[in-house]
Amino acid sequence: MQSPQRDLAGKRVLVVGLGRSGLAAARLCAGKGALVTVNDAKPASKLEAELASLPASIGRELGGHPDAVFEGQDLIVLSPGVPPLPSIAAARARGALVTGEIELASWFIESTMVAITGTNGKSTTTSLCGSILAANGQPTFVGGNLGTPLCEAVGTPAGRQGGTCVVEVSSFQLETARTLRPQVAVLLNISPDHLDRYPDIESYIAAKQRVFAAQTASDFAVINIDDPNVEAAARKIHSRCILISTHQALAVGGWVDGDSLCVRLPGGPVEYYPAQLPGLVGRHNQENALAALVAARLLGALPAEARYALVSFRSLPHRMELVGDFGDIEFYDDSKGTNVGAVVAALDGFPRKVVLIAGGRDKGGSYAPLAEAMRKQGRAAVLIGEAAPKIRAALTGVVPVEMANDMDEAVQLAAGMAERGDAVVLSPACSSFDMYRDYAHRAEAYRIAVQTLITSTSDKIPIDPEVD
Repeated sequence: MQSPQRDLAGKRVLVVGLGRSGLAAARLCAGKGALVTVNDAKPASKLEAELASLPASIGRELGGHPDAVFEGQDLIVLSPGVPPLPSIAAARARGALVTGEIELASWFIESTMVAITGTNGKSTTTSLCGSILAANGQPTFVGGNLGTPLCEAVGTPAGRQGGTCVVEVSSFQLETARTLRPQVAVLLNISPDHLDRYPDIESYIAAKQRVFAAQTASDFAVINIDDPNVEAAARKIHSRCILISTHQALAVGGWVDGDSLCVRLPGGPVEYYPAQLPGLVGRHNQENALAALVAARLLGALPAEARYALVSFRSLPHRMELVGDFGDIEFYDDSKGTNVGAVVAALDGFPRKVVLIAGGRDKGGSYAPLAEAMRKQGRAAVLIGEAAPKIRAALTGVVPVEMANDMDEAVQLAAGMAERGDAVVLSPACSSFDMYRDYAHRAEAYRIAVQTLITSTSDKIPIDPEVD
């Protein structure tokens, strides 16, 4: 709900980082009457499109983060990717309020909010939950870390009373959350990630826990009880916990029973939804579906609309998305699997043996869980990028391993190692920045390589002459 003390008129506001969230924050603050300055490490020559989207009244301090620009500011809004800077700590010590775009937007959101976090599955769960609520006829905003900044919901029907905002929130965004109060907060899972930013897993867990920090006893927390890190985090929650599980039946919450996803709200009957869905493959997607169903039902979505949205849902780009099928071998793009936990979750319950394409820039975690998952589900692995030697060390003796210089070679090798009925899956367990601009660029290279393989192989298949 809107924070009544957040009057920005005449306040000096510095927005650091000109990605999508920073630009949205700058426009919102300017619209509220603040004296806004934007700051980015890039020079103006590399930010022409971004700067063109801002009002002319907004000041620019570009090409670095000079100490002077942080002085005298009432409010500093950080983009999620901005690293800790000494100037920020000094400004905070002088009394400046330091926050992020999600927190800033929440001050002016009047509608009900669902905030969804976790190491993996956030985007799928957020999109599905939003689809269910939209199918129920509610004005619904879906965004946050998923893509569209929450600031863009301010003043829209979804952001006013009677609407709903479904927001994916990352650990980076939660670091600056203080008053963010979602009426439903969802914690899907926690596995080691971003250990190049956090000193230890405990610090990372503490950031994720912040999604519950401002909740009250009238709010709901949707918790995946199968994850021990999530269970530990839930012990400090003050809101009403609703559990989900794919391993055990529950009296209340969400669980799996055979071919059904079961949901039971407090005081209500058991509801049954299909568990085998074309757009949601694997056990991890059953967890995502349960979380989305429970969250949406808690906010008043009706079972019929929930079932329709669930059956109609299709996987998001680069999240276990089927991109090719040839010779009874399926090719999946899971380029968004940028940490070990994501890959392990994707492999759990996967209906085919997997030839895994993995590698990229290492993020500081152990690959031992990946080795265990491949022991159960893997056929072979093809490795690329900087982390390839480290992953090979973990997988040696578990499955056959090949090294590739680029994506074209990786796809060729993987297809050759696959057997009929297998799947070739790009799920890298690493960031993309050693070889690609981002995970989408990596996925594009994979798709092109898959299509090239299918086309070139098809051309070589002899065609029998017609027989009269």
